[in-house]
Amino acid sequence: MLSPFDPRVDIAALVGADAEVACRFAATDGEKKLCARIRHSVFVEEQGIFASSDRDEHDDDPGTSHILGTVGSVVGGTVRIYRLGPLGLWRGDRLAVLPQLRQLVLGKRLVQRAVQSAGALGGTEMHAYVQVPNTPFFVRLGWDPVGEPAPYHGVPHQKMSIRLSSAE
Repeated sequence: MLSPFDPRVDIAALVGADAEVACRFAATDGEKKLCARIRHSVFVEEQGIFASSDRDEHDDDPGTSHILGTVGSVVGGTVRIYRLGPLGLWRGDRLAVLPQLRQLVLGKRLVQRAVQSAGALGGTEMHAYVQVPNTPFFVRLGWDPVGEPAPYHGVPHQKMSIRLSSAE
């Protein structure tokens, strides 16, 4: 597994149209730090949604799962999931894919893995706050808008929800 932040890594040379896209839980502290670095790159450096860090109380909660996405041997995206109480409700958030890998299906696979994983863990419904321009992407993946867009961390977001299945 290669870090996209290593200057010796030539992502274009390693990632071709036929590269395998895979998603799995981050298992080590190093992998969780890589997830955090990808999120920082997207949400702080690129988009400026957060001034210095997007980390919050969920990052250190042992109940939060961080999912790592790879294209070929290159790590390129992440999403995290966690329970919202005891009644089967889950949250998916901090979906981040590095710009040089967005043209591939990595974002789609990360969302699908988050939904499948929460369902397998007994979830019945998942919520997410999605930047408004990304709403159609989530609708194509089976999510439904809830209410009207509203500011979330100072940026217009659409609350979305999807029913989960433990049979997947």
